[in-house]
Amino acid sequence: QVQLVESGGGLVQAGGSLSLSCAISGRTLSNYAMGWFRQAPGKEREFVAALSWNDTTYYADSVKGRFTISRDNTKNTMYLQMNSLKPEDTAVYYCAATDTLSTVALRYSSWGQGTQVTVSS
Repeated sequence: QVQLVESGGGLVQAGGSLSLSCAISGRTLSNYAMGWFRQAPGKEREFVAALSWNDTTYYADSVKGRFTISRDNTKNTMYLQMNSLKPEDTAVYYCAATDTLSTVALRYSSWGQGTQVTVSS
């Protein structure tokens, strides 16, 4: 059974940076496409970024140029580097795994528990 554990969230001022990590156990990271999603209070979960097994990447328009998704297969860990953070980036961030690269949350079968990111103005 695949388990995903996020870490690295916290409180940061607008314009600052945070790096999130997603450690995967139970399966080999290189066999999966991976994604980051976020959910703000009162809003639906939304796509942030995704990374295929061969390093094809997709980004939501709202984070393009500011966020970078990456993976280290030797550590079975995925990352999300977030720069130039804005208050509207405040949300719980989730990592997820899927067989086929997608921007749709329903296509992801395994999810982490989430990590809170708060950006103050």
